[in-house]
Amino acid sequence: MREAAELEASTPKHAVTPGATLPAHELLGDLFLAQGQPAEALLAYRQSLGLYPGRFNSVAGAARAARASGDEPSARSFYRQLLDAADEATTRPAIDEARKFVSGAR
Repeated sequence: MREAAELEASTPKHAVTPGATLPAHELLGDLFLAQGQPAEALLAYRQSLGLYPGRFNSVAGAARAARASGDEPSARSFYRQLLDAADEATTRPAIDEARKFVSGAR
């Protein structure tokens, strides 16, 4: 998975093709988070966000990884990014999670 993420990061994207459907670094972050390695996951999500800034699933994953790592300032920052990107009618579970975390109701 690391090799796939590195390959994706090193391959230039043609101007008329869409971006990656699921960025490899985001998937790597998901894998690390599922394996109970939140610090590694956070690094992978940050790399994904470097390539695809503001991507919802990468921001949500980074928030969860930061929280699981005990990095509350980063978790709060990522959760706020989610809230800034969403409107009041958004019902995605990550938005509810962000609202609870930012309000202090964990």
